[in-house]
Amino acid sequence: MQTAAVVLAAGGGRRYGKPKALVEYEGSLLVERAVRTARAATDVVLVVLGAQAVDVWRTADLTGATVLANKDWESGMASSLRTGLDGLRGFPGTVDAALITLVDMPGMTPEALRRMAEHASPDALAVATYDGVRSHPVLLGRDHWAGVIETAQGDEGARRYLAEHSAAGKVTEVDCTGLADPTDLDVPGVPSAP
Repeated sequence: MQTAAVVLAAGGGRRYGKPKALVEYEGSLLVERAVRTARAATDVVLVVLGAQAVDVWRTADLTGATVLANKDWESGMASSLRTGLDGLRGFPGTVDAALITLVDMPGMTPEALRRMAEHASPDALAVATYDGVRSHPVLLGRDHWAGVIETAQGDEGARRYLAEHSAAGKVTEVDCTGLADPTDLDVPGVPSAP
């Protein structure tokens, strides 16, 4: 199975005060960390930029990633998810599943991404859990991309689509406890729980 990682890094970081892609964390930009982590786990990496995209592209080392620009980034994360999945549809070769990961989770690891990728297939729907709490990454099989694109709105991303399919027992929860830290960075110096 060909699995691609899609790093969502387009937001303006309103609460943070600047785009999180440009935030330095432990010696590198958050977007660089996310891309390096994804590259260590998958052969195909797409990174979706938006706010200050040109500055991010010029400043960050995005070696090994395909960069996509989301012109509608201000409408919320859903537009970035749509941009990434649309980009995979047109990618050379067939990608069977997409691992969706966020730029503001510096504790993500290749091990967690690889654990999720073990469940990859065109009809896969899976979400990482940490101590029983759902978080990222999320695995979306190719068969679900059109449905996710159609239902994703605002800052919810795939949440509604996953909720509908969870009710039908079609979403696999993958325990990633201890493999990664699901904490995201919402405001400077204050990490928030998943």
